[in-house]
Amino acid sequence: MLAKVYSSAVLGIDGYLVEVEVDVSAGLPGLTLVGLPDIAVKESKERVKAAIKNSEFNFPVKKITVNLAPADIKKEGVGFDLPIAIGILGASGEISNEDLEGYVFAGELSLDGEIRPIRGILPMALSAKENRKKGMVVSHANADESAVVEGLDVYPVSTLHEVVNFLNHKINITPYSIDLRKVFSENNKYDLDFQEVKGQGHVKRALEISAAGNHNVLMIGPPGSGKTMLAKRLPTILPSLTLLEAIEITKIYSVSGLLPKHLSLIATRPFRSPHHTISDAGLIGGGHSIRPGEISLSHNGVLFLDELPEFQRDVLEGLRQPLEDEVVTISRAKNSISYPARFMFVGAMNPCPCGFLTDERKECICTPLQIHKYFSKISGPLLDRIDIHIEVPNVSYKDLAKEKETEESSSEIRKRVNKARKVQKKRFEKEGIYTNSQMKPRHIKKYCKIKDSSKELLKTAIDNLGFSARAYNRILKISRTIADLEGAPDILDTHIAEAIQYRSLDRGYWLDARL
Repeated sequence: MLAKVYSSAVLGIDGYLVEVEVDVSAGLPGLTLVGLPDIAVKESKERVKAAIKNSEFNFPVKKITVNLAPADIKKEGVGFDLPIAIGILGASGEISNEDLEGYVFAGELSLDGEIRPIRGILPMALSAKENRKKGMVVSHANADESAVVEGLDVYPVSTLHEVVNFLNHKINITPYSIDLRKVFSENNKYDLDFQEVKGQGHVKRALEISAAGNHNVLMIGPPGSGKTMLAKRLPTILPSLTLLEAIEITKIYSVSGLLPKHLSLIATRPFRSPHHTISDAGLIGGGHSIRPGEISLSHNGVLFLDELPEFQRDVLEGLRQPLEDEVVTISRAKNSISYPARFMFVGAMNPCPCGFLTDERKECICTPLQIHKYFSKISGPLLDRIDIHIEVPNVSYKDLAKEKETEESSSEIRKRVNKARKVQKKRFEKEGIYTNSQMKPRHIKKYCKIKDSSKELLKTAIDNLGFSARAYNRILKISRTIADLEGAPDILDTHIAEAIQYRSLDRGYWLDARL
């Protein structure tokens, strides 16, 4: 007898339906799995057999063939346990087949028939809705995440026995639902605030500009100057997530198995800060079983690399293409998977190996050669993708003694950022880009026109301050963002002058001072 059951799997961060075909026929007893199953799927044979027996159902002593279609895509994970068990029970007559094809089943089975949660359930639920299935049967622990998909009935279950009784109409299970808008608004709050940062007014200003134009930032300063503290608060001044952005982020974390328990939707912008010992697969993505890397986990948020020169050079070079394309494609011999990677990059480093070159209170012990070697760890092509270089000095006692309330809060800064982003959205609505940082040379020529006096100012900067040629377009982009923050239609000399201040590494004064 033949039974068909639908399940779902994940490719990249998107779900797709898998048709589980089960044939029970006369022949030598055994269970055969076909359809490119991986080791975890193959091992489901023993879990399914034990779960069916321990749930007090009869496991057919016949030849059982299970096909997972489409057969040309490798199937991974433990989520096929439940649909395979339901298919076997359907083919052997334990379950009525009339409703089986209307549901999508996904879950891991324990040996006693308990249904355990799996990762990647959100993209699976979205796939079920797109294919117009009337419901999805999942573990209770996956119910909140599945219910994020509006228009899909989610049936949370605890055991295989409960699922069989539900399909045989012996019990009724009320579809599980959540108030998505309420969940989104409740979770859309940050624990950190810029008001907690004492002093560093010019650094806060630079980060406000970076948030307004989505510019990448490199902070340079001695240890203890507050670089990490400032970076952690950058997401709090970025525009609030839209619901679609939140769902996209949640899909990535769900597939990675990093979605916190009892959290159905990630509604704040991610902040990722990997250690400098991370591998290229850990940062970019990949591995034996391809998984999203830190750049994808930072999607729609901030990727912060502290002690930037300490990262392996090949790891840093892997950032170049994602920073440009906002997507990372991982290719293998048999398949290729793309993950979204639209993030704001923030780096932090010391001005020299010992960290005290620019510190007025401690003497630097580094040689010119050591300083040169330290800075050379960051390549020109990567530096070319960082718009703003900002110096972060130590905080004075006067600033530390200030009351917290005298500092500007994140919500106040975010209002100005949102206003500037709206200007950019309207400006680029027919250009296929969204922020000033994404401007190509043709956009710069069109939207960054400057007066003759501003051109003279730029000429002086390039000739006298030793600016590199690549700094020219970066300065214009930053100037455009500064003008947007002020609501100015044109770029003025003051905007150019301020933008020039944010190109510290182009001046190269650390090296010049020591050589």
